[in-house]
Amino acid sequence: MSSNPQWKMFQPPDSHNSPLQDILDLQQSNMQAKQVYRNGTYSGEYPSSPRDNFNNMGKSSGGNRFSVGNYNLDGCPMGDSVGVYSSSSTNNQSQYDSTNHPPIRETGIIEKLLHSYGFIQCCERQARLFFHFSQFGGNIDHLKIGDPVEFEMTYDRRTGKPIASTVTKIAPEVVLSEARVTGVVTTEVKGEGSGDNTGRISYENRGECFFLPYTKDDVEGNVTLRTGDAVSFQIATNQRGTLGACHVRFENPAHPVKYHGVVCSKKENFGFIERADVVKEIFFHYSEAKVKEELSLGDDVEFIIQTRNGKEVACNISKLPSGSVVFEDVSPEQLRGQVLKPLERGARLQSDPLPGRIRYRAPDHSEVEVPFGDKDQCGEFTLRHGDWVQFQVATDRRDQLKRATNISLLDESFNVSGERREQGIVCSLRDGFGFIRCVEREQTMFFHFAEVLRLGQELSVGDEVEFTVDPLSSFSNMNSRQSAIRIQHLSAGSVQFESLVERGVRGVVTKEAHYSNESPNRNSPNESGIITCQINNLKKSIPYTVKKCESKMLPRVGDKVTFDLYQVKRTKELVAMSVTMQHSMTNGRIGGAGAGGGSGAATQQGFVAALKDGFGFIETADHTREVFFHFSNLEGSPDVLELGSEVEYTVGRQSSASGGCASAEHVRPLPRGTVPIARPLEPPLTGTVTRTLRALNPDQAKYSGLIQVEGGMTYEFGIMGLASKREILQVGDPVTFQSDMEGRATNIVPIRKKRRATVDAIKGGFGFLSLEAEEGRRLFFHMSEVRGNPSDLAPGDAVEFVMLTNPRNGKCSACNVVKVGSNSSNSKISKRDRERERERERPERPERLLARLRTVSLEEPGPRVLVLRPPRGPDGSLDTSRTTTRRRVYRFGKQPPPPPPPGRP
Repeated sequence: MSSNPQWKMFQPPDSHNSPLQDILDLQQSNMQAKQVYRNGTYSGEYPSSPRDNFNNMGKSSGGNRFSVGNYNLDGCPMGDSVGVYSSSSTNNQSQYDSTNHPPIRETGIIEKLLHSYGFIQCCERQARLFFHFSQFGGNIDHLKIGDPVEFEMTYDRRTGKPIASTVTKIAPEVVLSEARVTGVVTTEVKGEGSGDNTGRISYENRGECFFLPYTKDDVEGNVTLRTGDAVSFQIATNQRGTLGACHVRFENPAHPVKYHGVVCSKKENFGFIERADVVKEIFFHYSEAKVKEELSLGDDVEFIIQTRNGKEVACNISKLPSGSVVFEDVSPEQLRGQVLKPLERGARLQSDPLPGRIRYRAPDHSEVEVPFGDKDQCGEFTLRHGDWVQFQVATDRRDQLKRATNISLLDESFNVSGERREQGIVCSLRDGFGFIRCVEREQTMFFHFAEVLRLGQELSVGDEVEFTVDPLSSFSNMNSRQSAIRIQHLSAGSVQFESLVERGVRGVVTKEAHYSNESPNRNSPNESGIITCQINNLKKSIPYTVKKCESKMLPRVGDKVTFDLYQVKRTKELVAMSVTMQHSMTNGRIGGAGAGGGSGAATQQGFVAALKDGFGFIETADHTREVFFHFSNLEGSPDVLELGSEVEYTVGRQSSASGGCASAEHVRPLPRGTVPIARPLEPPLTGTVTRTLRALNPDQAKYSGLIQVEGGMTYEFGIMGLASKREILQVGDPVTFQSDMEGRATNIVPIRKKRRATVDAIKGGFGFLSLEAEEGRRLFFHMSEVRGNPSDLAPGDAVEFVMLTNPRNGKCSACNVVKVGSNSSNSKISKRDRERERERERPERPERLLARLRTVSLEEPGPRVLVLRPPRGPDGSLDTSRTTTRRRVYRFGKQPPPPPPPGRP
């Protein structure tokens, strides 16, 4: 509302002693009205209801009220047809009782006009009222956005919402001439305390000389005018016809006044600059920029102002160092206040750049209201009505607008708001958002990083948090997506998914717990076991999982155990935790023929043959078979394991977790060289792989691979027979090897043809190669197949590799990828990085300018020209010699489809 140019000139008529005093009172009235509105001080000038407005009508006439009366149509400077209003007007029936509650006339500004209705911004209240064109008393074609009107506030009978009725257009207090005129200062403005703070400017019109009054507030650029100075100005006419000079600018061609500002809008060949001396934008053309590089949004600039065709334009524009233009001063004092009007998240672009309101108590114990915008919060978290916040006050140097900034939410808001807070653990983080595992909900809760209240504390998976769910579950929004807002960090151990019921409960295992499938991973659930026990003289079956067992030796059916009894808060189900074995009924029994062992299972040794996500396989010391093991049975971190690592283990029982085979327990890494390996023999041999390892072909019965040499002799091999444990041997691969003293193949090296390619793309743990010989074909590779440091590989690098074919699906992939050359040109990437770095270093701008920049970014762009289809000749072939056919495409919210590849119609 305060940015409307007519709002600043729209004031109620007062009685004055002289025409000169009319102009002076006009300026004082403008400044007073703006000061009261912007500081937000509560007073009787802003009635909170129509009844309050009516009760205050008889009070001081110096407020923002228009006196109710008749306006002369002939004296209207606007030239429009203005309906004559009187207290007995009956154009439209008001919903107020005319006897007990006479209708209240209020004033406002036309903010928006649509097909058959519009909206009025009230002058005397923080409200925006709807009105229908049928409620306007006059020609609707003469009504424009920004026009001052008078109306009655009533209530819609259907919805009960306040609306405006009996709307009439009134003449503005001051009318400005569009064209600027030139003149000479004849009387200077005296200093403060002199009693006369008015000067005079003379100008000629049709041979006659006129003298117009002006004040210090009418002069632009913070300059002091002297007698004889040449100036340009606009002529302001109030309702009584009194003239005055406004927007006076010093004109000195030899030494023009330099103005500062920030580029806030750019079009095809022109733009606008937000001025630093007044709350106003000024037009500029690109040809007026005196810099080599192109001006960008947010650049600080210096310029002079010239008048061309009666319009102000910025000329001789030069760039200033970033941060040179300062719009506002931020008070160091930290204030506490309460949110009266929070920001509407996800709402359409609002005309008011500072739609929020905060109320606080000033040092003189008066209640003050200040606005704020969406960039004034320390983060983009959700604020609610009644929240207690801490903030600082920023004052605009141009018009003394005060607003709240650096707003942070205080913890006491949650104590007084009564909102329901929930707890959980961060279980997943993505780019800008994540998910929380809730204590009291089955589903995970989505959240944005912007809703984290403590910006300085980094969020990571496993953090314990407290949050509010928005929106609350109800019948009306049962299909809407809920999310976590106002997220706070909690100290470790604060979140408990289960509540303790009893400690030291005794029971017997009636069903064993084990992993859910043949290839358990970190994300797959574990199958629960059952413990039978007596609770309050009642027989209960309590579930438990392998993760809740204290020992890595899992209890079996019939084993006596002790555990702690907990209740799941989400489902109210009883579960067993901290399960420990007291007495094993199955010691000495190993589940599986041939597994062997007694009460103390024999320790065996082997080599790591395969590592998967959460589990792996061990090749036995005789290299004839493999044993499954899970990382939960490993002593230490699985990060220390690699293919060929030596380990010792004990063989456990058969279970579905290992596909019916014996699994390894108590796996412990050993130092290299602990497990003996047969010595190789000379000389080297050549042969062909006829059977791969079972890790590459799970369908084969035998674990070991097989190599056949000329003459029909064969040699078996395991993971330890490979010279490179990460090598992948396929059936038909020619190899060189040596035979060891046990008749097995060792030091196996495949004979393969190396190929060259260029890295096309890298996406996390994998990438694609662009084959040089086969244009358009891309080959997949995993980063684990990169020799050397995988982080050194970048798109555009030349590599050597070996191509392998997956026998299951027939798809090809690259292995043994070796970097042989670097990409020497990364100019585009570096340029983009430099632009991002420059954007991060750019200082914050005032809210009004940021709102303007956001408006520019959301404006509908002009037509774009895209090549949809290359031209074709009469015979249907591509004709590249002709001018490319273009079609104009307009974008309406969606991106146009990409052009088809060459050769496709």
